[in-house]
Formats: sequence, C-alpha cells, structure tokens
Amino acid sequence: MCQKSLALRRRARTCVPRGSISGHHVRAVSQVVGLPPATLPERKLAAIMAADVVEYSRLMHENEEAALATLSGHRAIIDDLIAVWRGKLTGSAGDSVLAEFASVIDAVNCGVAIQQAIAVANSALVTGRRMELRIGINVGDIMVQDGDVFGDGVNVAARLESLAQPGGICVTRAVRDHVRDRVEYEFDDLGEQRVKNIARPLRVFRLVFDPNVPPAQTLTSISSPGRTSASGAVGTDAIELSFWQSVETGGTAPEYQAYLERYPDGFFASLAQVRLAQMSEAQVQIQDPSVELAFWESVKDSEDPEMLRAYLHKFPNGEFRTLAEIRSRSRAPSALASFSGLLKTVLSSEAIP
Repeated sequence: MCQKSLALRRRARTCVPRGSISGHHVRAVSQVVGLPPATLPERKLAAIMAADVVEYSRLMHENEEAALATLSGHRAIIDDLIAVWRGKLTGSAGDSVLAEFASVIDAVNCGVAIQQAIAVANSALVTGRRMELRIGINVGDIMVQDGDVFGDGVNVAARLESLAQPGGICVTRAVRDHVRDRVEYEFDDLGEQRVKNIARPLRVFRLVFDPNVPPAQTLTSISSPGRTSASGAVGTDAIELSFWQSVETGGTAPEYQAYLERYPDGFFASLAQVRLAQMSEAQVQIQDPSVELAFWESVKDSEDPEMLRAYLHKFPNGEFRTLAEIRSRSRAPSALASFSGLLKTVLSSEAIP
C-alpha cells in the first residue's frame, strides 16, 4: 500500500500519465501554455533548400530596373524547377527563396538544375546584368504553421547557403549520406564549420557538378516518359537558347508549344510544359468574374499607375478597362512609385492567378 501511494504521489507531482499521450492530454498541455490545440505547429521531416542572389544590393544600386528584370526572369526559372521537382515554395523575400521537399534526392537534383539553368540564362546577358545564386540544402525536423516553415532545420539551410560559392551548392553531412549513392554528383568535404546562431559545428560538403553541361540524370528525371533524344544526349546550343529567349519574350501558349515541337528533349522542355500547365489553370480561373473583381479591388485606389497597367495587362478586355486607362493616365508616375510598383508586381507574381 505504501509503495502504491508513493507511485501515485510521484505521478501527481510530475503530471505524466501512464501509456501514450492522447488528444485529451495534448489539449490539456496546450491550455497550460496558453495555446489552443489548433495553433500548435505541425512537425515533420523535410529537405529544405535556401537560395540567395550574390551581391544583390550592389546590382540594385547600379541599375534598379535591370536588376529587377533579371531577378524576375531568374525567379521564373527557379519557381518552375521547384514545381518540376515536386518541391513547395515556402518563402520568398526579395532575392531569397526557401523551398521544402519531401525527398532529399529531389531537393539536390532541383538545386543542381537551378544552378545549371541560371548559368544558361546568364550566358545570354552582359556581365553587369548577370545574377548568380548560392544554394544551401539541409534535411531535418521542421515546424510548419500557416504555410510557413520554422526551426533549426531551416536555419541550418540558410547558413549553408552563405557558405556556398557563387553558382555553388553546400549541403550537410545528413544530405550527403542520403544521396551519395543515388546521384551522379561528387561531394567535396569542407570539414566542420561554425556558423552564426548555430551552437554546434556543421559538417559541410560542397556539391561538385558541371554547371555548363546538364547531366543526363537530371534531364531524364524531369522529362516525360518515352521521350528520348536521337543522339542519346541533350545539349543547349546558341540556336536553342535564342529560340527559347524569343519564346520567353512573347510568353504565349502557342510559342511554348512551338518550342516543344522543335525541341521535344530540349533543356527548357520541362519549363515550357510547366508554363503551359500554369496558363491552362490561370485561364480556368480568369473565367470566374470574382478573380477579375478581386484584382481590380487591389489596384483601383493605388497611386502607382504601374499597378493599374498590371490590371490592363492581365485583363486587356476587362470590365474595368476604361477606368484603369483613365486612372493610369491621370496619375503621373514618380521614379520611386514606379520602382515600388514594379517590385510589388515581381514579388507578388505567384499570387496572381
């Protein structure tokens, strides 16, 4: 009896129930800490990729319009490749991108594909317009709440990105161990590195890949089944690059389809397919009048004529076209307002159906 009473007293003091923790106990704990159960963050294991533009502030200082144009083009490539490799964009602020992947292999392949695609895009630009990326990839436990990701796993990915060389990728030992026998890339051991706000040193590896020659593994993985090249390899030459740049300038569905017909196994074939799919989804949404109304409500009172022009570009035959034309002409743009509007348009392009 004394032993039983002692056990009961111990359980009362520690408040730890026997057996597994049930939903009732979770609710009780959440009430103690002042949080309703619905707001407790979800935890899961994921691969996190963090990317950032090298010397973005300098590029913006030298030529704001050119820097924004380059960033917009690069972001379109990055966002498309994240979608192709089954990733989810979880954060983007200015020149930085954060994405999560259920597969570590997908995250690594996506990082390599992004760096290779950006290298191709930069080759068509003058030196002063080029933008290079640093990428860091980590795998670990993260917290998810309201679509945002938090936790040590995210912080480590960001610190890895700062250690990478321009155009390069750094990964943790856990990432290397997950994929070392499943990808064709090599890993250069950089040893243990101490980084800001991470208590323990990180064992860092540099991913070794050729930024100028896309490996067959990457292209095969993102290509549709049954498509093979007559030569057994896919390359990007000056003619294909020029063709793709013309298609990107036009940005219409027939032009993307023309590219796919001419280069079914081209380097940008997967991007063209993603763009066509996005256009198809957007067309379905545009048929809903509430989409146009919501867009108009967001720009109608803006003092920046660029926001009104964005409406006219999106809905050239829209219900509010005449009003948008009148207001855009009557509101003379200042340099600051024009830049602000363009920045908003670039950074919110994902949210526009």
